[in-house]
Amino acid sequence: MRVFFAVWPPGQAGGILHRVAAAARRECGGRAMTRETIHLTLAFLGDVGVDRFPGLVQAAAAAAAGKDVRAFDLVLDRLGWWRHNRILWAGCAEPDPALPALAEALARSLGEAGFPVERRPFAAHLTLLRDCRCEAAPAMPEPVRWPVREFVLVRSHLGQAGARYEILGRWPLPGDPGTALD
Repeated sequence: MRVFFAVWPPGQAGGILHRVAAAARRECGGRAMTRETIHLTLAFLGDVGVDRFPGLVQAAAAAAAGKDVRAFDLVLDRLGWWRHNRILWAGCAEPDPALPALAEALARSLGEAGFPVERRPFAAHLTLLRDCRCEAAPAMPEPVRWPVREFVLVRSHLGQAGARYEILGRWPLPGDPGTALD
């Protein structure tokens, strides 16, 4: 199974991000992510044997129970462009500290369970366009905010039409940072 852990935007936030991608595509070209595939990756594992699935579940549960892990509101307020791989992304100028804490807790739990983890520091970004060519990243029309109350384990099915994602598990995050827009 080709798998990764992510946070997924709920209804309204996902729709707004898809519209931002469509508008940026008019300026930068490329291929916009579909509404169903927009997500923020916490940990990419790649191909993992089905027999290791219980270990993924245990590592996720351990991460969700981490002392620094909590629910938070994600605010995407900037667009960036990586020239080397031609990706336009949305990110946070000032991420809530709970986002990198979640990614670090997950990486730690996965490493302890024997899964290979990325050694680079976590860089919170949400891909909007692939294979685009910009002179510079367009401006973010308005911040997009969503309540992050869980993270998910996702299986990626690759095909000629692109990737299709299947959510295999969900882990709630403790706490309630208050109300946020959906």
